Amino acid sequence: MPPIALPHDAKAGPTKPEVRAVVGSKLALEDDDHFAEVGSCTGAVTIEAAQRAGRVTALERKPERLETTEKNLAANEASVQADVELRNEEAPEGLPDDADALFLGGSRNFEAVLDRAVATEIDRIVMNVSRLEVAGKATEAFRERDILEEVVQFQVSHGYELAGATSFNSDNPVYMLVGSATPESDEDDGGKKIAADGRGGSR
Repeated sequence: MPPIALPHDAKAGPTKPEVRAVVGSKLALEDDDHFAEVGSCTGAVTIEAAQRAGRVTALERKPERLETTEKNLAANEASVQADVELRNEEAPEGLPDDADALFLGGSRNFEAVLDRAVATEIDRIVMNVSRLEVAGKATEAFRERDILEEVVQFQVSHGYELAGATSFNSDNPVYMLVGSATPESDEDDGGKKIAADGRGGSR
């Protein structure tokens, strides 16, 4: 699938393409999924989700950022297959009750959002964090709700020419929390869940 177009900018900037690729792999969206997003901003994750899922509900509390999402979504209309609803609402109040997958692009109200995810039994949850202290709090919040499956920390570097050779500029590290609020099945599906004590267990 070709790269998405983001002709309109927002002050916060889009989630980097390499990070979006990892987000997409963790969410594993299918064409019958309902994807929900908290903090759509430029719409980068919204658009890529709309290329894979059947329904997308994207929340953005700032009207000007939601307008940016809408404009960038329109710029990618040809590749979008999902029914997309953009909501100028605060999470968790604006979240749908039937989402299969959830992405949190920011840390505002994240504990309340996770409570809502547990209450509505969302199957796949991904949260991106850029600050170490918040990553620690988020990890504990996932563990306290028994929804933590994986914590990933990664950093991307891009090459540039320097004196006829190649050097690299590094992006800020990203901390990614991956989890599920779907009740555990009696059957072993081969998945793993990180227990509250940090040990891996069968999901």
